[in-house]
Amino acid sequence: MSDEIQVDEKLIEAFHLMFDHFPEGVQLAHKSKRIIALNAACKALGRDVGMICAKHGPAEAHKGCLAHRTVKNHAASWVKGAQEGPGGQTPVIFWLPVDGYPDFFIHFGVGYMKDYALPPDFDEDK
Repeated sequence: MSDEIQVDEKLIEAFHLMFDHFPEGVQLAHKSKRIIALNAACKALGRDVGMICAKHGPAEAHKGCLAHRTVKNHAASWVKGAQEGPGGQTPVIFWLPVDGYPDFFIHFGVGYMKDYALPPDFDEDK
């Protein structure tokens, strides 16, 4: 990863334990907005480890970013999304601080990739 951000491997492991099966895209990012880890759903959106999340997609999509506020205040931030998700639903976007790691935050949206008004689609035989 460029810019040599020091990351505790336990933090990355904890991220994957918590979010690998989350149905929405989730990323662990540094205060520089460089992505440190992401789940498969986030990778499906076109993001990748090492990229600057704020440079993904159109600039206007990042206008309401609250990452800096979240890191500065070490408090959760959220906003109702200005852009609709792929299914037309309006997501709520979150930035969460990480206790013990003041330079990192978790970023995700709920209702961006999934429409929770619909029943889950899973195979009950599995």
